[in-house]
Amino acid sequence: MTKLRMRQAVVHALADELECDPTVILLGEDIGAAGGAFKATEGLQERFGERRVRDTPISEMGFLGASVGAAATGLRPVVEMMFVEFIGVALDQLTTQAASFRYLSRGSYAMPLTLRAAVGGGLGFGCQHSQILDHWFRGTPGIHVVMPSTPQAAYGLLRAAIRSDDPVVVLEHKALYGERGEVELGDAGIIPLGRAATVTTGTDVTIVGLGRTVHTAVAAAAGANWTADIIDLQTIKPWDRACVLESVSKTRRLVTVEENSAPAGWGADIVDTVVGELWGNLSAPPHRITAPHIPIPYAQSLEDRYIPNAIYVHEQVTTLLDTGRRPAPWWEGRV
Repeated sequence: MTKLRMRQAVVHALADELECDPTVILLGEDIGAAGGAFKATEGLQERFGERRVRDTPISEMGFLGASVGAAATGLRPVVEMMFVEFIGVALDQLTTQAASFRYLSRGSYAMPLTLRAAVGGGLGFGCQHSQILDHWFRGTPGIHVVMPSTPQAAYGLLRAAIRSDDPVVVLEHKALYGERGEVELGDAGIIPLGRAATVTTGTDVTIVGLGRTVHTAVAAAAGANWTADIIDLQTIKPWDRACVLESVSKTRRLVTVEENSAPAGWGADIVDTVVGELWGNLSAPPHRITAPHIPIPYAQSLEDRYIPNAIYVHEQVTTLLDTGRRPAPWWEGRV
């Protein structure tokens, strides 16, 4: 086991796939000479050369479109979007072209395209550089979506994504790039797509988190008078239904902790499935802890209030367990 920061785990995953598969190439703005805006491709161009680690012009539509063609003709491109919002000008290439290629070709063409993007709030980047935007991808058939919460998950999920024959969007939370953790490198460290991880076990409630909110849930449960199964979803699409349903069958209560606002959040699909499958066994209504449905504030004090924190999650879960009713969000009557 090697102790790495999350951004270093990303570098290792990319290097291992570049090393073992000559068809893997990297494309993106400033990923080569500069090593990436968040240093998640540091040293790769020096090691593998400019033909395989390519700096691109500021043209997301151009280099993502080129990557779709490269994937259809036998390469395995890994594209970096410096911020996830930048894919807005190139959604057609991903959601209309890449996602449909296998279907439109009756399986004649695979589409082994991986798209990495920095996401998430908490660092003061403002509303145009702090979103998650997973809802842009979740509703499109043919795309897998993952979001790691630890260095191990960043390494294992990224390697699995690059090996997939379908498009995979890898969302990397900016606030976690500096987090350190033990990482098992090599093939043993690869994490299959679609598999959740149980972080802690308990009896009172199942709390499902994703990316940074996994850490929020763990902090919220520390010292509480209740215990929780805390599940790290890891893959948003397809998400691990068996893991979540097994846990909720035991605890009889479900809470999701989401950095998105409720209309855009991934928790709606989980709640729908749990209610449909376990309605008669639930001791309380499923509860989604989300951010308010407004743009992410820039001021640090407001951004800190916007994103669900451990104290707020602890209060919400405790109220749900004590009353059997869903507590109101903090902004009700204010926003």
